[in-house]
Amino acid sequence: MIFKALKSSDGFTYLAALLLVVVMGIMLGAASQSWTMIMQREREKELLFRGAQIKDAIARWNKGGAGVRPMPLSDLKALLKDPRSTSSIRYLRRLYTDPLTNKEWTPITEQSKGIIGVHSTSEEQPLKQDFSDYPADSTEFK
Repeated sequence: MIFKALKSSDGFTYLAALLLVVVMGIMLGAASQSWTMIMQREREKELLFRGAQIKDAIARWNKGGAGVRPMPLSDLKALLKDPRSTSSIRYLRRLYTDPLTNKEWTPITEQSKGIIGVHSTSEEQPLKQDFSDYPADSTEFK
């Protein structure tokens, strides 16, 4: 009677399938964490790109040009088509949203200069903590 129970293979397939499901769950969990990290890095990379585009547009706005009178920037929408000029001067093609929150940027203002920059409203801790991979003479991300 005892020997027959040891030779029986009933339930082996069920246990093998159960073990396979557990292993697959562990692997999918690890892949999910990796995917989340990859997506966070990509959003931060896009955040830096969009922020640099807006920073450059604000610098060009403040620089002015021929026939454009100096005026503080009061709204980011003015970067789409300069209201100070009779010609169609565009500093940005479109207003980018914050890629971390998918909301509008929060403008950084100074009393005399108007908008001097933007920042994200995200409360998350950034993955990128230093900018040593940028050129040393780059003032873009100091």
